[in-house]
Amino acid sequence: MSDRRAIVNPVKGRNPPQTGAMAIVVATQSDFRLIGDLTGTSVVEQRQLYMSRLQVRAAGQQRFTIVGPLIGAPFAAMVVETLAVWGVTDILFTGWCGAVSRQVKTGDIILPTSAMVDEGTSNHYNTPPGMPATPALSLVQHVRSALQNRNEAYHEGAIWTTDGIFRETVEKVKHYQKLGALAVEMELSAILSVAAFRNLKAAGLLVVSDELSEYEWRPGFKKPEFKAARETVCRTALALAGGWRNNVKEDD
Repeated sequence: MSDRRAIVNPVKGRNPPQTGAMAIVVATQSDFRLIGDLTGTSVVEQRQLYMSRLQVRAAGQQRFTIVGPLIGAPFAAMVVETLAVWGVTDILFTGWCGAVSRQVKTGDIILPTSAMVDEGTSNHYNTPPGMPATPALSLVQHVRSALQNRNEAYHEGAIWTTDGIFRETVEKVKHYQKLGALAVEMELSAILSVAAFRNLKAAGLLVVSDELSEYEWRPGFKKPEFKAARETVCRTALALAGGWRNNVKEDD
């Protein structure tokens, strides 16, 4: 009989942060800063978490955590594992993605309902390649409600998570188009796989930053609609973490 016990495990440590139940895991440094600028809550604790920064925010007795930046499935798994051992139970991942569907354009917002595994980490958490990782339905519904409360337009559907940002070939894009993928990114399927393995709730909320759907790269990082969508996603994440708008600065 095989012995599937892990030899190396995440540890709480002597002085773990008091994270609160909810963590916003942020892919990019710029969105990590933006979330900090938008929230009206105070930083009560901060530290380095591997190559990311962790901030614990508080409004009264309620706490939540912001972690970022991070890139790639293996590192995302390390962060989620550590957050779990520190007491986080709910994770919302915010990141950028490249449009694969022709119906999705730069500046659009995507609420993923599944993540197709094209990375090597999820297999270690019982999600094999070719099988989708799925978010917690209850958390997806909370994100959906938060977007609808803000009257924001968004897409729902599957995304493709890859390890190889420079190997998004024409053949692969066509393959995932046929499977119905809306966009491609590098972390979400691993985050969902680890969360399911550790009995956490996790979901994602993505902004389309560029387009691959016509088999050439069309970057949109400087477009005003991309900037506006980033702010929408950050405000939505804070609304969930901080009690539905209570701790989010008003729109300008």
